[in-house]
Amino acid sequence: RLAEGAGLLRSDFIEQDGILCVNVRPHPWRSLKTASSERIIPLVGSARWAAERILAQPANSESAFPITMMVKEHANSASAALNKWLKTKIGQDYTIHSFRQSMRDRLRSLKCPSDVIDQMGGWLTQGV
Repeated sequence: RLAEGAGLLRSDFIEQDGILCVNVRPHPWRSLKTASSERIIPLVGSARWAAERILAQPANSESAFPITMMVKEHANSASAALNKWLKTKIGQDYTIHSFRQSMRDRLRSLKCPSDVIDQMGGWLTQGV
């Protein structure tokens, strides 16, 4: 969820068993949608690369994305700005929410168990 990412602290990036992860947890400025939204997500590929770039920047702020914390606007504002930017880069058919759904599709195509997919995406597991 965009609000989860926009509200991350640099300290939310953690290493677990030698793997860089993001610890999605509630903060005073941003709650989580559901209890199952609290999770630790391993970062690989482009996600790991991006996290490493965030952590390599001078620590002028505790926030991973200081501009989102300075504005202190709802995630809808960030979503609108990102969607506008995306349309200039990849066309009218995609939104920032498309990436969340494509993550589910990609994990499913790898035959990842549905309960693991649900945990990584912060979705409520249907069968439990």
